[in-house]
Amino acid sequence: MTENPFFSVIIPLYNKERDIANTLKSLSLQSFQNFEVVIVDDGSTDRSLEIARSHATKQHRIFTKANEGVAPTRNFGVEKAESQYVVFLDADDYWYPYHLEDLKELIDTHPEGSWYATAYEKRFNDQLVSSMIAPILNKGPEWKGPVSNFFENSLVDCLAWTSAVCFEKSFFQALNGFDTSITMGAGEDTDLWLRAALKAPLVFSNRISASHNLQGSNRISNSPTLDRNFMDLDRYEDEATKNQFLKKYLDLNRYSFALQHRFAGDENTFKEYISKLNRDHLNAKQRFLLNLPRPVLSLFVKLKSGLEKLGIRTTSF
Repeated sequence: MTENPFFSVIIPLYNKERDIANTLKSLSLQSFQNFEVVIVDDGSTDRSLEIARSHATKQHRIFTKANEGVAPTRNFGVEKAESQYVVFLDADDYWYPYHLEDLKELIDTHPEGSWYATAYEKRFNDQLVSSMIAPILNKGPEWKGPVSNFFENSLVDCLAWTSAVCFEKSFFQALNGFDTSITMGAGEDTDLWLRAALKAPLVFSNRISASHNLQGSNRISNSPTLDRNFMDLDRYEDEATKNQFLKKYLDLNRYSFALQHRFAGDENTFKEYISKLNRDHLNAKQRFLLNLPRPVLSLFVKLKSGLEKLGIRTTSF
């Protein structure tokens, strides 16, 4: 390339042989094609790297390294990026053909922005695909612009999601990227969104342009709870004294982390999380679930999974 592409697409790759071809296909179908693809193989032990190489074009650069986890892998990809704007695409997710075009329009319209995102859908299974849930979507699919309160709009589904977000590279680096001390889907993304939202407003488009594949292979969110190193929510408490929605956002994450630890049999950590949250920030359903013993909670999790297979989305939020 004679000049830097507009976007650098960062794809962390680890044992995604079943999904990576479809993800790369969604890139090839983008209506806006001025981008490079930075694939970072994080020590895959299956055919992921071979499949990625078979789909490579002049737009692709592929790097390999020893397995470290998703946060350092994404940070490595950003270091290699040659563009001013970096976008992330996990190796089992999918973009609609207008995704990069929509991000480019957001940047052109709001060049003062530091980070950008589009609305997304959640693909639970073949029977259930649901739009993200956020109050701002009530403005209609054509709305776009800076979001005045990120946390108020992120109390069910977060406005920012990795495969739908775009950062100005210098802003991402000023934030020190993803926190590599957080592991295996225990808040790496949430922690970065918190730091970003406290520095600059998110510029957002209500049109859904990305699909979160919740049935992808080898998902880190399925890692055992007790093997993970969770993000430190307490570090944001001082900021939360100035923003009631940030405080509620932190408490809802504490609630989620608490349930995960009860489900894993770690009652001490469960109690530590709930001792720090304001139960007034929880709705009746959430307070009910928080009081359930582990065996009953397990039954509710199975019920939730069964309803999703029937095409019914349930949420404790």
